[in-house]
Amino acid sequence: MGETRHTMGDDSEWVKLPVDQKCEHKLWKARLSGYEEALKIFQKIKDEKSPEWSKYLGLIKKFVTDSNAVVQLKGLEAALVYVENAHVAGKTTGEVVSGIVSKVFNQPKARAKELGIEICLMYIEIEKGEAVQEELLKGLDSKNPKITVACIETLRKALSEFGSKIILLKPIIKVLPKLFESREKAIRDEAKLIAVEIYRWIRDALKAPLQNINSVQLKELEEEWCKLPPGAPKPTRFLRSQQELEAKLEQQQSAGGDAEGGGDDGDEVPQIDAYELLEAVEILSKLPKDFYDKIEAKKWQERKEALEAVEILVKNPKLEAGDYSDLVKALKKVVGKDTNVMLVALAAKCLTGLAVGLRKKFGQYAGHVVPTILEKFKEKKPQVVQALQEAIDAIFLTTTLQSISEDILAVMDNKNPTIKQQTSLFIARSFRHCTSSTLPKSLLKPFCAALLKHINDSAPEVRDAAFEALGTALKVVGEKAVNPFLADVDKLKLDRIKECSEKVELVYGKKAGATADKRESKALPGKTVASGAAGDKDVKDAAAPKSGPVKKASVTKASGPPKKGKPATSGATGGAGSKNKKGPDVKEIVEPELSVEVCEEKASVVLPPTCLQLLDSGNWKERLACMEEFQKAVELMDRTEMPCQALVRMLAKKPGWKETNFQVMQMKLHIVALVAQKGNFSKTSAQVVLDGLVDKIGDVKCGNNAKEALTAIAEACLLPWTAEQVMSMAFSQKNPKNQSETLNWLSNAIKEFGFSGLNVKAFISNVKTALAATNPAVRTSAITLLGVMYLYVGPSLRMFFEDEKTALLSQIDAEFEKMQGQTPPAPTRGTTKNTGGGTDEGEDGDEPDEGGSDVVDLLPRVEISDKITLELVSKIGDKNWKIRKEGLDEVSSIINEAKFIQPNIGELPAALKGRLNDSNKILVQQTLNILQQLAVAMGPNVKQHVKNLGIPIITVLGDSKNNVRAAALATVNAWAEQTGMKEWLEGEDLSEELKKENPFLRQELLGWLAEKLPALRSTPTDLILCVPHLYSCLEDRNGDVRKKAQDALPFFMMHLGYEKMAKATGKLKPTSKDQVLAMLEKAKVNMPAKPAAPAKTSSKPAGGAGPAKFQPVSAPVEDSMSSPAESKPDPKKARGGGVSSKAKGVQGKKMPSKASLKEEDDRSGPIFIVVPNGKEQRMKDEKALKVLKWNFTTPRDEYIEQLKMQMSSCVARWLQDEMFHSDFQHHNKALAVMVDHLESEKEGVISCLDLILKWLTLRFFDTNTSVLMKALEYLKSLFTLLSDEEYHLTENEASSFIPYLVLKVGEPKDVIRKDVRAILNRMCLVYPASKMFPFIMEGTKSKNSKQRAECLEELGCLVESYGMNVCQPTPGKALKEMAIHIGDRDNTVRNAALNTIVTVYNVHGDQVFKLIGNLSEKDMSMLEERIKRSAKRPAAAPIKQVEERPQRTQNLNSNANMLRKGPAEDMSSRLNQARSLSGHSEAAHTVPREFQLDLDEIENDNGTVRCEMPALVQHKLDDIFEPVLIPEPKIRAVSPHFDDMHSNTASTINFIISQVASGDINTSVQALTQIDEVLRQEDKSEAMSGHIDQFLIATFMQLRLIYHTHMADEKLDKDEIIKLYSCIIGNMISLFQMENLAREASTGVLKDLMHGLITLMLDSRIEDLEEGQQVFRSVNLLVVKVLEKSDQTNILSALLVLLQDSLLATAGSPKFSELVMKCLWRMVRLLPDTINSINLDRILLDIHIFMKVFPKEKLKQCKSEFPIRTLKTLLHTLCKLKGPKILDHLTMIDNKNESELEAHLCRMMKHSLDQMGSKSDKETEKGASRMDEKSSKAKVSDFLAEIFKKIGSKENTKEGLAELYEYKKKYSDADIEPFLKNSSQFFQSYVERGLRVIEMEREGKGRITSSTGISPQMEVSCVPTPTSTVSSVGNTNGEEVGPSVYLERLKILRQRCGLENTKQDDRPSLTLLSKPSVPTVVSSTDMLHSKLSQIRESREQHQHLDLDSNQMHSATTSSSSSSSSTAANIDDLKKRLERIKSSRK
Repeated sequence: MGETRHTMGDDSEWVKLPVDQKCEHKLWKARLSGYEEALKIFQKIKDEKSPEWSKYLGLIKKFVTDSNAVVQLKGLEAALVYVENAHVAGKTTGEVVSGIVSKVFNQPKARAKELGIEICLMYIEIEKGEAVQEELLKGLDSKNPKITVACIETLRKALSEFGSKIILLKPIIKVLPKLFESREKAIRDEAKLIAVEIYRWIRDALKAPLQNINSVQLKELEEEWCKLPPGAPKPTRFLRSQQELEAKLEQQQSAGGDAEGGGDDGDEVPQIDAYELLEAVEILSKLPKDFYDKIEAKKWQERKEALEAVEILVKNPKLEAGDYSDLVKALKKVVGKDTNVMLVALAAKCLTGLAVGLRKKFGQYAGHVVPTILEKFKEKKPQVVQALQEAIDAIFLTTTLQSISEDILAVMDNKNPTIKQQTSLFIARSFRHCTSSTLPKSLLKPFCAALLKHINDSAPEVRDAAFEALGTALKVVGEKAVNPFLADVDKLKLDRIKECSEKVELVYGKKAGATADKRESKALPGKTVASGAAGDKDVKDAAAPKSGPVKKASVTKASGPPKKGKPATSGATGGAGSKNKKGPDVKEIVEPELSVEVCEEKASVVLPPTCLQLLDSGNWKERLACMEEFQKAVELMDRTEMPCQALVRMLAKKPGWKETNFQVMQMKLHIVALVAQKGNFSKTSAQVVLDGLVDKIGDVKCGNNAKEALTAIAEACLLPWTAEQVMSMAFSQKNPKNQSETLNWLSNAIKEFGFSGLNVKAFISNVKTALAATNPAVRTSAITLLGVMYLYVGPSLRMFFEDEKTALLSQIDAEFEKMQGQTPPAPTRGTTKNTGGGTDEGEDGDEPDEGGSDVVDLLPRVEISDKITLELVSKIGDKNWKIRKEGLDEVSSIINEAKFIQPNIGELPAALKGRLNDSNKILVQQTLNILQQLAVAMGPNVKQHVKNLGIPIITVLGDSKNNVRAAALATVNAWAEQTGMKEWLEGEDLSEELKKENPFLRQELLGWLAEKLPALRSTPTDLILCVPHLYSCLEDRNGDVRKKAQDALPFFMMHLGYEKMAKATGKLKPTSKDQVLAMLEKAKVNMPAKPAAPAKTSSKPAGGAGPAKFQPVSAPVEDSMSSPAESKPDPKKARGGGVSSKAKGVQGKKMPSKASLKEEDDRSGPIFIVVPNGKEQRMKDEKALKVLKWNFTTPRDEYIEQLKMQMSSCVARWLQDEMFHSDFQHHNKALAVMVDHLESEKEGVISCLDLILKWLTLRFFDTNTSVLMKALEYLKSLFTLLSDEEYHLTENEASSFIPYLVLKVGEPKDVIRKDVRAILNRMCLVYPASKMFPFIMEGTKSKNSKQRAECLEELGCLVESYGMNVCQPTPGKALKEMAIHIGDRDNTVRNAALNTIVTVYNVHGDQVFKLIGNLSEKDMSMLEERIKRSAKRPAAAPIKQVEERPQRTQNLNSNANMLRKGPAEDMSSRLNQARSLSGHSEAAHTVPREFQLDLDEIENDNGTVRCEMPALVQHKLDDIFEPVLIPEPKIRAVSPHFDDMHSNTASTINFIISQVASGDINTSVQALTQIDEVLRQEDKSEAMSGHIDQFLIATFMQLRLIYHTHMADEKLDKDEIIKLYSCIIGNMISLFQMENLAREASTGVLKDLMHGLITLMLDSRIEDLEEGQQVFRSVNLLVVKVLEKSDQTNILSALLVLLQDSLLATAGSPKFSELVMKCLWRMVRLLPDTINSINLDRILLDIHIFMKVFPKEKLKQCKSEFPIRTLKTLLHTLCKLKGPKILDHLTMIDNKNESELEAHLCRMMKHSLDQMGSKSDKETEKGASRMDEKSSKAKVSDFLAEIFKKIGSKENTKEGLAELYEYKKKYSDADIEPFLKNSSQFFQSYVERGLRVIEMEREGKGRITSSTGISPQMEVSCVPTPTSTVSSVGNTNGEEVGPSVYLERLKILRQRCGLENTKQDDRPSLTLLSKPSVPTVVSSTDMLHSKLSQIRESREQHQHLDLDSNQMHSATTSSSSSSSSTAANIDDLKKRLERIKSSRK
């Protein structure tokens, strides 16, 4: 009983559960009840976007796959309602449909299957057809026949209801044959049903794919097919997006009328092309092996066999793409040359088969074959003619009329009538396939002209064919378009043409000519495009319905950007078409020439009689009166009645144009203008007056009137004609004034009328005449005219003048330069009468780049095919490369001579293609150059060679050589500029290239596409073929390929759309698929919008280029964003979608989001609701484990659900929806709202803080960077607010947030790491640092090395700012943990660990070693080395440390939580400081030990701090002062300078410098201007001292930014960049004119600076800018200044390292190294003057390193011999200047045998070395450097004995020790035990101690000297062997002196040097010596640190000058911590003192 009750209890438990939990319950009853309730809920929810739906997202699959059949039925019903109504249902498509296929279709219950099918169809209705179809097709492979049958049935129903537009037939047809073969009858029957259904939709297209199924089945099918009704089927069910349309249609139908027709038209079923459904067959490999031999065989039977084999292969209806060029060439040869006509016909059949099987892919060969076939029409045999006709018709369909038009027109002039007849017939057949858009005026014109010749031919068959062709044209484009070309045809012939037109049946059915015009006005855009797809660039035109605004869009779309953006205003544009643009009177006015008598008669009718009589009166006044009357009469005349010719003839009557009185003449000219304006003025009338006008145009008084008259005539008779007449008249006479004024008039007229229709060729010859004129005015006018022409024609104009004299050419270039960047003005004349312009506008579409393409067509093109002889082609393919080169040279010169060429270039393409994979790379490059020439020479016609020559160029992008790739890229770009991108993207060629797994090819090609795609407005569909390969590139092994693929991804998406791209991932492996989808998501955010068609290509949008240009990008995001105000030109924000951090609404109000007004009301309240004790309750729950503890590695769903639950009570509902939305855009919105409400809802924020922080931790796991950045922004503001509110984080909040924040410290992006560190810093204000410590310590255990390093650095900052107390649990444990990382395998982590411990050491002293415990020897030595280095190089500690010390201690002790605000803020700023200084791993963090000790004393005794400087000089140590001689006043002078530098100026300068590197150009420019002011004023420029490196770093960072970002940014105005460049260069020049400042630049910085400047000089993009040359000149000047004025050692060193890097970099350009070497040569020239100021040791060390990396052998392999020559020259000069002493300067080189440097120097010195011997005492100093030579010669033991003997002797002890040290260092494994064994214990320890002292000294030598401020000159003198000079210590005063005296002297000297150290002008290049023992060039940031440390150190020295000698003593001893006895220290001090003295002498 108990048991049953128990189960009962269990049973009823579920009743109380919420619905969604019931649905998942394990009891079936519970689930049944759950599904029933869910069904009711679903039916009730009215709002499809209700959040309720989202609850069930994950459950729907369970609904349909329930294991209990009864429950499953209920689940299916509920699922159906869900899918129908829920907005989010689409997300479940894949999983639910696959569940239905596997778990529902196999159920026995029919109802289940029905519901399953219903759900699938519902998914299709909600636009998820593709996903459903994919799952169903997978189901066809199921082993269970039930499932297969159900899947087929579902597909059939879907097709019958939705139609073939929605259901893709190709994949279904592919599997049909397999289904027909199934063993299961049910499957075969179902297959039959679906085959019938498919046939309904596509009719006979289905027959081909099914031709191979069982014949019985086929027969049954055909019977079924016959029964089908004939009409086209219509879909009965519509997608959601179409349902509104459907509703409208129904309304229309019910209203009656002819809506039916309208509907038909729009919804016509797409005709499926059977070709699409076929599988392609590969035939090239199946050709007979000996095919190419047989086809050349002598016997015709063999040739026939070869052709028959091909004929069989090409019968396959669809062929696979491949390289058919050889096969086509062979067939073409048979057609053209074979004598056996039967074979000609056979070859033609083969070509037909190829063209039909390849379709568009055959297009590339069409150009080669068409001329051959057309010329073969001379054959009369009917079967040959028929075969040729079929072939050429098939070929026509594979290409466009445009691309073969030239070949056809060339044949039209053939003498043979049959050829003429067949060509015309072919044209007629071709025209039938055209539409008005694919047969534009530009094509019609030449065809009509050629055909018009034929209609007058003597042969009747030729005439008939021409009539037919013209009739077809008339039918296609309508009378309006053709009539202008038929103006001169007589009536009879015109009727004949119209009669032919009636009979024509067009392919794109059009009933009669008249409808053409109607069609034009309403053209359905979709259709026209489809039909026009064959057309070439004319498609753009097709897409635009012929109406105003849209039209403009289509005009400017060109096959590249328009050459010069000419505004698309309606008039005077369409090329030659403009003649017929005069609205009503389209026809030109033609009138016969009248005799003078007739003219007089006509004039007398309209003019007063007196007027005519006085025309030739002798009295000028009478003539003037006569003219006045004449003018009045003309003004009153009506246009129709005005006899223009008569009037102008009267004016020309004697005296006519010889009129002597200027007033009469002016009137006369004015009347001509009037007549031309007011009357119907014909060319005949114009001929009468033009001569006279030209004669008067140069007249001073009448010239202007003459010009007015000419302009009026030009308006009446069109400018092209008028201009031609006027020019020829002006240049047939001799008057230079007339000539120059004519040219001036023309320049002006072109601007007024526009350029269209002008005959460039005619002008050019006249302009050339003018340029050669002796009169300068004529030349100037000609150049001005050229400038105007350049506006319209573009750069190609220059080609005509390349052979002019250089002086003249430079003038022309200067004129062109002026015009660059300008847009031609809109034509103001010649358009007025164009009333019919609107309809006519369509014509502009043909000429994409107006003037541009016009002009290219007008250029005189030369036919060069005859020069491409067989001999030349064989030369190019010769075995010997020299002959190949000759061949290529010839081709190059042929193209050069011709300048512009015809597209027919014979066999050249194949020959050049072969050379692209030549083994000789020089020839490959030469070929590429030729191809570039070819592109320019051939212009747009190069299109037809893209497939056979362009694609092979792309293959070259895979070459391993950098320069070859660069050349290939340049070539591809040159081609693309001419052809546009469409040709490249069509077909499979490009995707085939991308498929090749060559990393170079892939990265170059993707880079190229990423550059080109964004500019295109549309792309061919074939682009999708590249996508699978793009995906494989995203996972390529090569990082560069991956990066390029990611860069290109958004641009592919921009054209293909996210859906298609995502669908294409279906074929990837699951792991890859997820990665790729994630990248797609990311790219979706960054996806730019397609470039909109510019409405007017005016020079700049009104609002400045910035904002307007950026608008389109944000448009697609707009609905999800707050408001359009968001689309600022800030790419970061716009890309991030979402609302920017402080998004202002339209009116500047803050609007969280403005999706709809309805929601707006709900959003007005607070976003965080304060729930009393809510937070406390949540904490209790967590403690009591009622809820999950917030602790995970990645957030699981239950955590997210729990947080959602907890938030529901205290966060506004709408905000919560945004926060938990699946799309990151919404998270961005949520964050923006939270930022906005932060200030206003402080209470709420604090009450929900734990939840907010938890939600932010979830965001840390998102992949989207924009969300992460926003989250971090918010956190920064949040913690600032919390610290202002003096809030303290609870443990709960901290533990559930900090660990996840610490994870982000390891992000790869710098920006994010910086933000996280800033947040950690701010957190210390609201959470004790000591508690933060363990969290960060935990972070050091991460696997991510970046995270480990950053956490260690953060720990260092904490210790530095808060002392050792922060180390938890104990300092010992903490330090041990940190020390483990010294042995880390990652370099940055090691450095960070070392730096952190050094920081602790600086705070805590030697105790650190005790706390750390045992370390491995290697780690310990690294640590000691680093500590030693940090002690030598005073650290960049926070400057405020002195004052802050007392505050800190009290603060930490009194209040661990830091509630007191003041100190806490200080701490934060100090922590920041520490952080900013710890930016570089090498920088040690605090003041060295000595000074810290003293600090404490100073703190206790304030008296000592105010040290009086002059008191120092009172010591009476004259004997020391004498030799040192430091002028006293310096001590004084320094201090004010210092305080100055550290007062505000320094921080201001720091701030300004930081702005120099800003990404915003204006900020940077302003900062540069401020610095320039400082630099220009002598008194102020001092302030820059100490900031030089920092400034230069900022500058070259800006240079990099310009180079990589700004220059690449299309949207930026290039003038801005030039402005920025000029500011930068100006500043630098000012800086490098001041030697004292220039000298402060350190090596690392100079290296980077020179790198930046040289890169800038090589930037080809700048050359194209207007000011480019000026920039280059300035940079040149600057580089010279840098070389001359910088510290010579630093710059030499920098150049050597730069040269080494540039030679190592494989990707670098050879040009770069060459310029670096030029700089080195200049330095070599300066050496004689500068040799004494150079630190030779440093330079030789650099040369040594260089020679180590590049031994001679390696250098000799370099392409050029410059590097080796440069090096030799440098060494030679140094040897010459220094002589044998040069060998003393090798001291900094550790192991001289590593490079050939020493040997090289010795060789150079050889002759002088013999004379050297050991001349003087000084020579002994060279012991060290001679050592190696000796050691190699003498026996080791003798050598050591010698050394020990020296040590034993009193005088030479030191020297012996030094030699022994050198020896041990060189031969570290040498055994000196035997020598020591026999000596006393004292001697042994003496030797050891001596060696140790030397070691310390050598190690620290450079650093000590630099920190004491000894100038480099001193350094050089003491480098060789400091020991030898020390031996004379006693001798200076003749007695031994006690240590205290030395200390005293040293103290004074150091203090002096220290003071001098600050005055950097006198002591340049101090910084360099700060690290001589580390030879590599230190990075720039390091340099800055060491600089700071020096400034600080000297400052500290001023503060502690008055310490007594004991203190000083203790300080020094502690600094040499590792020395064991005081004696050694004293020794050391003596040495230092001695060295300082000797160097001062």
